[in-house]
Amino acid sequence: MVNESGLKEAAFGAGCFWHVEAEFMEVKGVISTEVGFMGGTKENPSYRDVCGKRTGHAEVVHVLFDPNIVSYNELLKVFFMIHDPTQLNRQGPDHGDQYRSVIFYYGEEQRKLAEEAKKGEGSAGKHADPVVTEISPASAFWRAEEYHQKYFQKNKVRSCGL
Repeated sequence: MVNESGLKEAAFGAGCFWHVEAEFMEVKGVISTEVGFMGGTKENPSYRDVCGKRTGHAEVVHVLFDPNIVSYNELLKVFFMIHDPTQLNRQGPDHGDQYRSVIFYYGEEQRKLAEEAKKGEGSAGKHADPVVTEISPASAFWRAEEYHQKYFQKNKVRSCGL
């Protein structure tokens, strides 16, 4: 989706959203990031709700980017680089469907590019196991509590244990 200023949005889940947000914040052309939840059934879920595994949401980073500076394909490369897309419903020590590898696409162009990137990742010979990344249409984005936003910056840490 494109907003009135020509910026586009994207949403990615790749494990703990603190780590994912920190990585995307470093990408030139990414204008803003927010962490939250997408892909579940409960309206306005809390972190506690999602961690309780009763909502079906994934932890995601919502990205607003300038396509004149960074392409969606470049964002997909970052996505696949920062996590293991062969792990089902987990990343490192984090277990549960909220940590699944997922690309939520905005529009048909993003869907096609995401499918191509997933296929390329799977056939590149980098992984012994199949790529399990889910590709789904973007649904309502529910912003996580304020203490989760820019977590590494606020707490002067660079890792959540991965």
